[in-house]
Amino acid sequence: MELVKNGAIADLMEAGTVVKTAFCGPCFGAGDTPANNAFSIRHTTRNFPNREGSKLQSGQISSVALMDARSIAATAANKGFLTPATALDVEYKGQKYHFDKNIYANRVFDSKGVADPSVEIKFGPNIKDWPAMSALPQNLLVKVVSEIHDPVTTTDELIPSGETSSYRSNPLGLAEFALSRKDPAYVGRAKEVQKAQKAIEDDECPVEALEELKPVMDKIHETYPEVGKGNLGVGSTIFAVKPGDGSAREQAASCQKVLGGWANIANEYATKRYRSNLINWGMLPFMTDTDHESLPFKNGDYIFVPDVRKAVEEKADVIKAYVVGDELKELNLKLGDLTDAEREIILDGCLINYYRNH
Repeated sequence: MELVKNGAIADLMEAGTVVKTAFCGPCFGAGDTPANNAFSIRHTTRNFPNREGSKLQSGQISSVALMDARSIAATAANKGFLTPATALDVEYKGQKYHFDKNIYANRVFDSKGVADPSVEIKFGPNIKDWPAMSALPQNLLVKVVSEIHDPVTTTDELIPSGETSSYRSNPLGLAEFALSRKDPAYVGRAKEVQKAQKAIEDDECPVEALEELKPVMDKIHETYPEVGKGNLGVGSTIFAVKPGDGSAREQAASCQKVLGGWANIANEYATKRYRSNLINWGMLPFMTDTDHESLPFKNGDYIFVPDVRKAVEEKADVIKAYVVGDELKELNLKLGDLTDAEREIILDGCLINYYRNH
């Protein structure tokens, strides 16, 4: 609004600038899509494989380099010759900003505290509620349903954008695309394990819902006979060396959660944003110091984490877990630094539950 009032927008448009609404789009190729088999410069920070919509398997390739916005403007002013902003003799003037609350007062509905709960909210066919999410159980059993050894895993690989955008208000519909570009079998594996947790929530036997759990639980009961009804949760986890680079989209975590995900295991997290999103969706951001080429577990293995709730409550530095096989193979996991509020969110099961409970 300030740029419109002071005339800067008119100057920019006259110079050839395309003015867009602030929205999630340019990073996945919604406008300004780079030319095929060409080299382009952009200042949107999304320079990852296939990030602008190109698909190598379809014979498409778009090469993109990042440049700061001022240097792009300088390049445009210099008739397209690559020019750094420092090479132009220009005085940059900081514009004074004035907050205008009317933009929000006139565009955002505010019931002024007199909402009528009897009025039914009309939802479109692709707008769905979030499924209920359980609090963190005392003991946790997770199956590794995807194992990614790339140096970095981006949020766009965890949940693609572009073609999935119409499902942003449909949590379960969007989750069908999780890891589709990296591990297409992930969704099916996660759903299969989720059957056990749904049985637990329905006060039914998880072993009857998922037969492969029987030998797993038999092995656990040899050492932990008390684990079972009322103190066990079952779900899935993925391993990635360094997940979470790129877009801040929370769906990279929420899609795993609604498919029954209880945790991620990583050597490190690429961004604080992704780790925070895991926490906000009640997922444990586990870390392991073991090199990814020497992991004691593999895709398809079950990992048992006894007394995980107590470990979170008591701020344990190291959480002992066990890979369940012919024996229980010990595995040390860490959660890293967590604030008290973050611990409460994990214990409650997600941020939605946290706000409901507090």
